[in-house]
Amino acid sequence: QLQLVESGGGLVQPGGSLRLSCTGSRNSLDYYAIAWFRQAPGKERERVSCIGGSNGKTYYADSVKGRFTISRDNTKNTVWLQMNSLKTEDTAVYYCAAPSGSTYFYCPGPTWDEYTYRGHGTQVTVSS
Repeated sequence: QLQLVESGGGLVQPGGSLRLSCTGSRNSLDYYAIAWFRQAPGKERERVSCIGGSNGKTYYADSVKGRFTISRDNTKNTVWLQMNSLKTEDTAVYYCAAPSGSTYFYCPGPTWDEYTYRGHGTQVTVSS
């Protein structure tokens, strides 16, 4: 059972930056594809980004392309989401998640149900 823990959220002004971390608790993240989702009040949960476990291939939602960067260091058992040029509409709870099954090392589609393992989330608030 893979357990995921997010950290790094907080309050930041528009135009600022934050770096979120996703760590595998008691289990290694090696080879798992890891995605970041977010959900704002009254909105549907959105996949922000995903990074493959085997090939490191990355995916980004159009809303964050050019501003967010996903990366990983398997030696540190961590995946990061670097968020720059933050906007008020980036305000949400951010979750990391991973798929299961025989292709757990590839990023599945962008829907929440395709990811079996999920963290509890970290709040990001962008406000002046």
